Amino acid sequence: MFKKPFLFEGRIRRTEYGLSFLLLIFGRVTLAMLLTALTSGQDIRVIYFILQLPLVWFFLAQGAKRCHDVGWNGWLQLIPLVPIYLIFGDGQKEENKYGVNPKNNSENF
Repeated sequence: MFKKPFLFEGRIRRTEYGLSFLLLIFGRVTLAMLLTALTSGQDIRVIYFILQLPLVWFFLAQGAKRCHDVGWNGWLQLIPLVPIYLIFGDGQKEENKYGVNPKNNSENF
């Protein structure tokens, strides 16, 4: 789990995608709380934006891999409500053009 998390290649299971979503939320909330506590009265929007870029990159990479598991192009994750399907929908059971099924791949265990 979480092998090469910043790359956009391969496939991941919905468990890993769901955990990635939780990490994104936790990271963004923690970052906002820390910046609010550390910078009193200063405009923190630019700092917050810059510091959250790795979190967003991580989640987009994980989303692209989850789209690949379903058999879709990674760009489709940008359509509203598609991430909800990616959390709950099944991936393709067989190998597809993006790689082998992560459920049957013994190197993940």
